[in-house]
Amino acid sequence: QVQLVESGGGLVQPGGSLNLSCAASGSISSSYAMGWYRQAPGKQRKLVARITYGGRTNYADSVKGRFTISRDNGKNTVYLQMNSLKPEDTAVYYCNAASNIFDYWGQGTQVTVSS
Repeated sequence: QVQLVESGGGLVQPGGSLNLSCAASGSISSSYAMGWYRQAPGKQRKLVARITYGGRTNYADSVKGRFTISRDNGKNTVYLQMNSLKPEDTAVYYCNAASNIFDYWGQGTQVTVSS
């Protein structure tokens, strides 16, 4: 069983930055990719960024060039550095760890971009 705990959300002005962290309580093997998803009110949860154990990444088009995902396999932690934030980035951000068999989610952290 793996538990994921996110931190780092909050309120930020447009153009600002936030760094989200997600720590896994169990051992994340090389079979797991980790990612960040977000869900705005009244909308579906969507992928923001994803990273494999080996470091291969992919991003939603809306965040390319602004967000950077990284992971520290020794610490079982994944990060999301968010720069040049926009009001449309406002959402609950969820951490995910997924393999071919298992799919784990964190409880979510609120990110609000507003002046």
